Amino acid sequence: MTRITVKVDGSSFTDEVEPRTLLVHYLREQLGKTGTVVGCDTSNCGSCTVHLDGRSVKSCSLFAVQADGHEVTTIEGLAANGQLHPMQQAFHENHALQCGYCTPGMIMQSLDLIADNPDPSEDDVRLGLEGNLCRCTGYQNIVKAVRAAAAAGGAQ
Repeated sequence: MTRITVKVDGSSFTDEVEPRTLLVHYLREQLGKTGTVVGCDTSNCGSCTVHLDGRSVKSCSLFAVQADGHEVTTIEGLAANGQLHPMQQAFHENHALQCGYCTPGMIMQSLDLIADNPDPSEDDVRLGLEGNLCRCTGYQNIVKAVRAAAAAGGAQ
């Protein structure tokens, strides 16, 4: 076992983990952050995307020990004071989900995208979300939501 200290959604956690524990499993099983979902376990789908020190990463491709000393933000860490984050609100208002399985990862990746490009074109959004897959929506409303959130200053 290895001791790690990680700040997750603003709270500090110190835990013993097996060195081979994936970050996604640590978040879900030890911290109860079940909004971060396990999709493919191969880093292909992006459903497990979280932010590590402010940048999006696929948490199924990192070991929990690699997050030691770092800050992780999950989908649960976005809403504040009972209010959805602007990106979450944009996904809701633009009907950018169907089954919702990919939505947490899409939102986390979208935030990283607009942090780098605050006014993305439709093509920019499609390229920026390339590593996040959705089986239900056809992506049209996801692109629309990301652009709406960006226009509203949704990177905050």
